[in-house]
Amino acid sequence: MLRPGQILGKRLYNQLLRANRFAVLEASLIGLTSALAAVFLKQGVGWLSEGRLYLASEWPAWLVLPTLGLMGGLLAGLLVEQVAPEASGSGIPQVKAVLARVPMALDLRVAIVKMLSALLILGAGMPLGRQGPTVQIGSALAATLSRRFPTSPDHRRQLIAAGAGAGLAAAFNAPIAGVLFVVEELLQDVSNLTLGTAILASFIGATVSRWLGGRSLDLQPSTLNISFSPQDIPFYVVLGIAAGVLGALFNQGVLSSLTLNRRLNLSLPLRVGLSGLIAGLAIAVLPLSFRESEGLQELLIAGSHSWQFPLLAFIVQGALTLIACSSEAPGGLFAPSLILGAALGSWVSGLEQIVLGVAPSSTFALAGMGIFFSAVTRVPITSIVIVFEMTMDFNLVLPLMMGSGISYVVAETLSPGSLYDRLLEWKGIHLEKDPTAEGVWASLKASDIMKTRVETLPSRIGINEAIQAFSQSSHRTFPIMEAGKLVGILTQSDLASIAQRRLGGETALREIMTPEPITVAPTQTLTHVLYLLNHYSLNCLPVTEGRRLVGVITRSDIIRAEAASLTGGIERLVPKPDPSFIVYQSRMPEIGQGRLLVPLGNPQTADVLLRFAAAMAQNKNYELECLQIIIVPRHSVPSESPVDLSVSRQIADHAIELGRSLNISVHTQVRAAHDVAQAILDTIKERHIDLTLMGWKGSTSSPGRIFGDTVDTLIRQAACDVVLIKLGQGLGAKLQTGDALTSQSSFQTLMRLMQLKRWLIPVAGGPNAQYALQLLPNLVSLSREPEIKLCQVFHPSDAVHNADVLEQDATFLREHFSMPVMTTSVCADSVSGAIIDLVQKDRCDAIVLGASREGLLQQAIQGNLPEAIARNCKCTVILVRKALA
Repeated sequence: MLRPGQILGKRLYNQLLRANRFAVLEASLIGLTSALAAVFLKQGVGWLSEGRLYLASEWPAWLVLPTLGLMGGLLAGLLVEQVAPEASGSGIPQVKAVLARVPMALDLRVAIVKMLSALLILGAGMPLGRQGPTVQIGSALAATLSRRFPTSPDHRRQLIAAGAGAGLAAAFNAPIAGVLFVVEELLQDVSNLTLGTAILASFIGATVSRWLGGRSLDLQPSTLNISFSPQDIPFYVVLGIAAGVLGALFNQGVLSSLTLNRRLNLSLPLRVGLSGLIAGLAIAVLPLSFRESEGLQELLIAGSHSWQFPLLAFIVQGALTLIACSSEAPGGLFAPSLILGAALGSWVSGLEQIVLGVAPSSTFALAGMGIFFSAVTRVPITSIVIVFEMTMDFNLVLPLMMGSGISYVVAETLSPGSLYDRLLEWKGIHLEKDPTAEGVWASLKASDIMKTRVETLPSRIGINEAIQAFSQSSHRTFPIMEAGKLVGILTQSDLASIAQRRLGGETALREIMTPEPITVAPTQTLTHVLYLLNHYSLNCLPVTEGRRLVGVITRSDIIRAEAASLTGGIERLVPKPDPSFIVYQSRMPEIGQGRLLVPLGNPQTADVLLRFAAAMAQNKNYELECLQIIIVPRHSVPSESPVDLSVSRQIADHAIELGRSLNISVHTQVRAAHDVAQAILDTIKERHIDLTLMGWKGSTSSPGRIFGDTVDTLIRQAACDVVLIKLGQGLGAKLQTGDALTSQSSFQTLMRLMQLKRWLIPVAGGPNAQYALQLLPNLVSLSREPEIKLCQVFHPSDAVHNADVLEQDATFLREHFSMPVMTTSVCADSVSGAIIDLVQKDRCDAIVLGASREGLLQQAIQGNLPEAIARNCKCTVILVRKALA
């Protein structure tokens, strides 16, 4: 039984959590801690920078600056690599991933490592910013604080986002920009709770930061020439277009430089150290103004220079920023983007001065900061407000709005998507469009998995009767009822305290039960249910409407639901579609030793799939079973729904003609169904299919899915072998422009189109990889003089690179199928990245992968290997999965 203090705590939970009354306190603490962290980082970087500049003035700069850059980079990289790898880079992509519920660490350890490593690289002179790290630090501190409060998972996401906004607000002393960044980039949510926590946290963060650390930039608008006139409009249009083009190129440069650096296969400390060394050498030979970022930015804004200076600043600063970003140094892109924007705006101001003969204006440089920032980060509203809040001059609003809108549209047209999302995709993490979605878990409510038949006990019975009830039941917890309402809960631990309290057997349960139990509503998500069970260490959670008990959820129910999702059986928890119905079929003599099923949905790719299927059927002496599925509305019964068979009959006749030309028995059928996967599974079961071959898009946008609804279900549930084929882009484009192939001469044309000469087969020793090798002769039978290469990828941390499996597989192919085979071993951090690089380098036409069933059942942080390869390779990708045991 709980002590009175614990009972009071649970009562407080029921009142405070549901009313979100902790939000004000949480937001205040988050704003305060984020501001203190931002001030510490700002002051620390300032002190270290002053020391660096002093040493460079007393000693040869060409020696001091590169040495400090190298040492700072090595120390920061080592700290990140050994303690918190999540602290690499700017930190904002990691925050977005956590908010999208990707299982990535965001805690006090990450905050401390990010703080120290950012201090090292920024103090050493690397041309990155402290604002991105401050965003991640604020989020990490918010995540740590949120664990101290009884907070729901959704509210915790809002607090983490508020921490990011407070970090940005504290870094720029721009509270409105912090709020808008949360709404525009992180959560895309304008609910009262999101706005309330973000506004309060950002306000406190900016206020404390300004109080303790002064202004973000030492700008005094009264001393600057800030003005706007109609004659400036064409030049702001030019500035917006130029910023959009250069911003898109800058983003692409960041991704390309990361890819190039990955190919060098250097450790993180060495990469960051070399970037610091290069930055130190560069700024040592450049003018003194390049040795301190904020000083360079203020000089560009002041406008007292020739037009060549901003051009030099843009080129040098852009190149050094790309070098620093490619090393994944723990620094941000906000400050470099602002400097590049100031340089671009200052150059356009010089252009206006040459064309119109007007006096130089600081307006272009200040507006250019926001305009270029908008093109890089794709948050135009935040970009406008950041610059406005730093200057508080309304003359900037119109040029900022016009230029930022133009740059955003141009950049998004040339290179769509947020840079932060693309950085995550580069790491193999693909966020869904709706960051609040959690796949099937988002659609599951407490009412979906709760037990509605609940064993309860009345509050008036005695302890002896309760003991008897426990002895006759497998339950360890009983809800206690009184007058039809839930009043408490009784556990075995409550009964264990009877002897200590010396209570008699006739003592009523209301004396020992736990009153005011934690409950959940039927409409609450399963995520919230899991949180309550774990946070309060509960084994049972009553489901109530008001005080009326409607069900109960136990940990075993959660385990059952989780197991169902991992084995593809989550459909058992939701309504199943009606069985599919055969509306047309044709049969030929059954002369094969097995059956190969090929579902055909797209007439333009049906010929290629049929050709693959026919080649495999010939080699394995199988019959072909061609299936077409017509989807009918859920409210209709498949057996009673009218369907149009004209296209389906044409494809069926085409398949039969192919079978006759190759002397293969071809059976066809058309099914009406609610669900494609269910229709295929029905066919596999009814027709005793041995192998299923089907097309595959290579990626999916379905929440909670890896390959797509249909393919995921088949891989998990199909009792036969499965082969998936994602057609290469070149072949797919040719087929899109061609007509249906219905003759033998057309098949010969198709053969010329789909010449797959260079084949790459990664090996890892698993059963599916071995099965892929066994099927390889059937697949390459479509090629003339195929070139086959086996590859194996080793991680740099592997002490021994044992290539025995690679050589055994090569020997197997050479001996059993008389095939010339090449082998290669690759050492890389990312398996998918190494394979993708090898495909591009060798210009492979096709790649064959063996699917790991464990990998298909759950997404790793770096993404699923076959999905990542298929998404990033333009060649044909074939995925093989052996029949489930």
